[in-house]
Amino acid sequence: MSNRSMANARVWRLGADVDTDALAPGAYMKHGLEVIGWHCLEAVRSDFASGVQVGDVIVAGANFGIGSSREQAAGVLRHLGLAAVIAPSYSGLYFRNAFNLGLLLLTCPEADQIEEGERVGVLFEGEAPVVLRANGQRLACAPIPGFLMDMVDAGGLLPLLKQRKQG
Repeated sequence: MSNRSMANARVWRLGADVDTDALAPGAYMKHGLEVIGWHCLEAVRSDFASGVQVGDVIVAGANFGIGSSREQAAGVLRHLGLAAVIAPSYSGLYFRNAFNLGLLLLTCPEADQIEEGERVGVLFEGEAPVVLRANGQRLACAPIPGFLMDMVDAGGLLPLLKQRKQG
């Protein structure tokens, strides 16, 4: 299926109902992703933008990405190098924008068990990813259709379409 399995990703814990304005604050929308990235999540985690590292993951509560349809809210997390977002549910618009931009979203009903700073892995078993906790616990995630994983693997919908056109 996919080679997106990961190991030892550091967790940034967030609550429920994280909205797109927290991810990409409106005051900075006239700027590019680099500037938006400096302010990503500053309203809920002032340490995030300065501390996030490539390969980290966000673990959030339900309704991640609610609010406006601004695609920069997903694009900024890709820009910052996030490997994935793990949450029980997402706004429909955010879900689509994220995959279109190549950001992996894992729908995990038991995400609330994962703790701040914990190191987790993700294993793909067919279309159903599993989050592997440091204590050995395995948390099942909803299956991800192959066409969405193709977008993640390619870095987004546009790169995927370019690949297909060339090959």
